Amino acid sequence: MKYKLVDILACPECKNYPLELHVKEVTGPSNKGGSSAKPECELFCSYLNKEVKSLSNAPCDECNSVKIKEGYFVCSKCNRWYPIVDDIPELLPDYMRETKRNL
Repeated sequence: MKYKLVDILACPECKNYPLELHVKEVTGPSNKGGSSAKPECELFCSYLNKEVKSLSNAPCDECNSVKIKEGYFVCSKCNRWYPIVDDIPELLPDYMRETKRNL
């Protein structure tokens, strides 16, 4: 999963935005350097964990080369969590989720 996907994701239950991203494993570059003239994300840069309006430039080229392999999202409003497994975010409503899965 790419970091910039977080810019368009909201909680499927309460529609809260943005979700808190907790990364366990990534593939690709790991240093946060370099910059581009204008951030590609519209509202929230999850790579830097900042709102786009507070950024003058962002490392978008580097961010686009990194994939989140394992991690999870937490909704700060309803406290639900959603796993990222093998690069795929599992943003399912409660009735479709495995309730016994651990983080």
